[in-house]
Amino acid sequence: MKKVLIVLLIVLLIGSFAFANGTEEKKNTTEKYVIANAPKCVGIAWWDRMKQGNDEFAAETGNEVYQVGNAGAADVAVQVQTIEDIIASGADAITVIPADPTTMEPILKKAREKGLVVVSHEAAGMENVDYDIEAFNNQEYGAHVMDNLAKEMGEEGDYALILGSLTMVSHQQWTEGAIKRQKEAYPNMNLVCDPLEPTGGDPNEGTYTVVKELISKYSNLKGVIGWDMLNPPAIARAVEEANKAGDIVVTGTCLVSVCSDFLNDGTIKTISFWDPAAAGKAMCSVAVKTIEGEAITNGMDLNVEGFENIKLDGKVIYGSAWVDVTKANMADYNF
Repeated sequence: MKKVLIVLLIVLLIGSFAFANGTEEKKNTTEKYVIANAPKCVGIAWWDRMKQGNDEFAAETGNEVYQVGNAGAADVAVQVQTIEDIIASGADAITVIPADPTTMEPILKKAREKGLVVVSHEAAGMENVDYDIEAFNNQEYGAHVMDNLAKEMGEEGDYALILGSLTMVSHQQWTEGAIKRQKEAYPNMNLVCDPLEPTGGDPNEGTYTVVKELISKYSNLKGVIGWDMLNPPAIARAVEEANKAGDIVVTGTCLVSVCSDFLNDGTIKTISFWDPAAAGKAMCSVAVKTIEGEAITNGMDLNVEGFENIKLDGKVIYGSAWVDVTKANMADYNF
């Protein structure tokens, strides 16, 4: 009888251990993470759209994703402090779109030293990140937008380039790709001055002011590319007020929700962009995979539109996610 009781006791102990161990394994396979998204700023349509992607990822996976940053305009000092606060909060990962990648390097290094996974966007070449995600090859995107500009300008005439900021790496790379393409393919086009950035603290009014000055100074100006989402509508406003709509081509990176009036009236015929929601989801996907030790490989499918067959170059992940939008297809993009 004692032997039977001892055997039963051993069986119960083994069963209890197995149950506890199985519960722990289940817990490990269903662990959820906190991901903090720190874009250049918050409260404008581009980053609002990225937040939608973050929210979709959270709903689909059960992870927590929140967005935080300076309201209305990029501020490097605020973004650095934001990262500092995220580190202190105990988050598992940071997804970041640096306003000034060089300035952000020290604080992102600190984040990684504290054990956070760091995934950046629009910042190819950063050192203190696990990965940087680009919606496409930046040089190729710049060349593509130049092709759009050249087509609408008849491949000749003076043009100018406006960046969101001269420190934004992606905008610099788009500019390089655009200028290279123009010099190779469109010799009858001429860049009238060095690439410019908005004046003052308001990117809308700052771009508007810069373009008014360009129109006044260069009487043969025939085209302007605005790389930041806020540039094209401000350029278009200055063009319309100068009664130059139809004479000066306006194109660049924007969203339908921001420039629909100008697409409808024809001052802007084409805009290009990638879906910020997809970029947000792709960053979150890579962050979770990295936390869990899954290798990011060439050709991997991140299960995000535009990132189904990624190209990996060192730490940089490239998707194939740009789209062109005109008045004819703008209804397909309700953001």
